Amino acid sequence: MYAVIRTGGKQYSVAQGDSVEVERLAGDIGQSITIQDVLLVADGDKVSVGAPVVEGASVTAKITGQYRGTKIIVFKYRPKKRIRVRRGHRQYITRLQIESINA
Repeated sequence: MYAVIRTGGKQYSVAQGDSVEVERLAGDIGQSITIQDVLLVADGDKVSVGAPVVEGASVTAKITGQYRGTKIIVFKYRPKKRIRVRRGHRQYITRLQIESINA
């Protein structure tokens, strides 16, 4: 059984026992959260597609980490103008352990 969830403006395909990294969610490490934004649930040949979400479906996950991702470099350059801007960015990330999919 797997599901497609939406969080942080992105979609993730998850199954029970998976570990997934999403954009930061509020909560402490060890806390359990419920994601109601389920777009698709598939159990063998039985597939439920939502319009836009599947009614009554939810995914339960446990927060296993809150940290910042790797740094990316943003470099802006304008030729012949002496403009060179170098900036870095580190995104806040939450690691989730999927406990169950409730269809």
